[in-house]
This record gives sequence, structure tokens and C-alpha cells, in this order.
Amino acid sequence: MSSEVLVDKHKLKNPPLNIHVLGDRVLRQTAKRISKVDNETRELARQMLQTMYSADGIGLAAPQVAMAKQLIVVDTDPEEAANQPIILINPKIRRHSADLALGQEGCLSIPGVYLDVRRPEQIEVAYKDEQGRPQVIVATDLLSRVIQHEMDHLTGVMFVDRVENSLLLNQELTKQGFAKRAVKPIAST
Repeated sequence: MSSEVLVDKHKLKNPPLNIHVLGDRVLRQTAKRISKVDNETRELARQMLQTMYSADGIGLAAPQVAMAKQLIVVDTDPEEAANQPIILINPKIRRHSADLALGQEGCLSIPGVYLDVRRPEQIEVAYKDEQGRPQVIVATDLLSRVIQHEMDHLTGVMFVDRVENSLLLNQELTKQGFAKRAVKPIAST
């Protein structure tokens, strides 16, 4: 799976897009399907990758940069130049394992907050690539977690909404200056 939207994996002083933070309404909107994959879509993906690398991220969803589109970019090994990022347009989870795993997550939209979230260990995702071609990926471990985390953004869900330990959640949010009322708790998957 090689990406045809190539960007250098380095930090830019002025990334092209602004990442919105917990409390911003744009993060709670539902993203719309992308009907036509075109140069505009590819340019948005390119700018999202540049912004993600600049913020030391491994995933970014279009709603985080105030674009209500079903587009996510993922690179679980940003230090490795040969590892190509994955661009997922209109992603849909077709299957997920019954086995759940607890793992620590963070989010570029909630800087400084890292908490455990329970998610399916393995997923099968159908999506379109940056050329509009249908693709399917079976993801496990970190890749599975990142894709699920980013796909949540497409429906206005933040990882803190899935944190089960509300005491620790409130402590961490308060420590980083985020309002507890910005969290919208939901049950685990």
C-alpha cells in the first residue's frame, strides 16, 4: 500500500492547517462522505499529513482541521522514511474481533492527555485510497487502534468519550486545562 500523496516527514514551522482542540464545536460534527476523489481531496490529504508530522502525530482526521469530510491519514512509524502513510477516504469497519484490548491513547486535539481506552484488537476496514480505488485492510495492534481512533472523529467522538476511568480522566483534563463538560461519555465498543 504505497501512498501517492508524497510529503516529507518533517516538521514545518507553519503547518498548512490548524488542529482544533477539545471544546471546539467542529470536533463534534459528523463528517460527510467524499463523493469524488479528486486533486482537492489529495491536496487536503497532503496538508493533513504535513500538519500531522509537524505536530508529532501518527493519525489525523479531517474534522480535527475543521473539514467535515470522511478522510483520515495514518502513519504509525513517522520516523521511518520508507514507511508510507495510509490515506483512508470514506472508511468503514466491515468486521472487528471480539477480543478487546486496553491501550493508551492520546490525541492531537487534546494535547498532554494520555489515557487507556478499550477497543477491538483487530479490524477489517474498507475504504478508498487517494486515487479513489476501493481498498481493504486488516489492521491489528497499533494500526488498528489508530484507525479506530481517527474514524471516531468522523462521527464526532473523541477518545476521552470512551475512557472508563472517569476519576483519572477528570484529573488529566483538569491538569491540561480542558473542561470536563467537553467530554460526552459513551459505552465501550
